[in-house]
Amino acid sequence: MARLGRNYSCGSRIDLHVQSVTMTGHIYRNVILEQHVRLFRGAMGAEFLFMDDNARPHRANIVDECLQSEDITHMDWPAYSPDLNPIEHVWDMLGRRIAARQPPPTCLPELRRAC
Repeated sequence: MARLGRNYSCGSRIDLHVQSVTMTGHIYRNVILEQHVRLFRGAMGAEFLFMDDNARPHRANIVDECLQSEDITHMDWPAYSPDLNPIEHVWDMLGRRIAARQPPPTCLPELRRAC
């Protein structure tokens, strides 16, 4: 399953990240936190507040340990509250637009181009 993620940093966009393997706590820590989030936190300083959702890989102990060791403040989200996370509305809109495409994307390269 492909996991898409759009990253925003300091008011500007960076490339779309496509994760082609099942996301685990270890992959989330190694790819997302260590390669992206840690750099964003360094660029923004003490004002940085990290927001994700309650997906299982995001709640793994290894992720909490990484966030603590990097002194990254993590915003707590109530379970089952996607409406509190503004990016969920963007994902919904994007999903609807892609689903309405004729013909719909049938492979990962087509999905990337559609996004």
